Amino acid sequence: MQLALVEARAAGRSGEVPIGAVAVLDGQIIARGQNRSIRDSDPTAHAEIVVLRRVARRLKNYRLNDVVLYVTIEPCAMCAGAMVWARVKTVVFGALDPKAGACGSVMNVLWHPASNHRPKLLRGILENDCRRLLQQFFRSRR
Repeated sequence: MQLALVEARAAGRSGEVPIGAVAVLDGQIIARGQNRSIRDSDPTAHAEIVVLRRVARRLKNYRLNDVVLYVTIEPCAMCAGAMVWARVKTVVFGALDPKAGACGSVMNVLWHPASNHRPKLLRGILENDCRRLLQQFFRSRR
């Protein structure tokens, strides 16, 4: 999660919402990413999607069965849905997102009963650090 926070801080410095993600396979980091929606003029360029795309290209497979994905904030519905479709093994996140979280806060896309895949979920990892980074970013914008 520390490396996801490094990515999040870099996103914030470039004017993006400070969210970072890191993918791990067999104990090795295989991709890192950060929000790029503004830079790329792409509403889907959330940190999680950026990382999922990088991992899929690297593995030459859209199925990411053994990947653990770390992200600084609870994924939104789009990102959680992509994780389900990619069959990510485990999702680990820091801060809850009470406005758009799709891993239990507002809705639960990851564990929807109709889904054919339900990733493992760990939440609250470095939660205070992740939440503080977002709060500071939004305070500075007001």
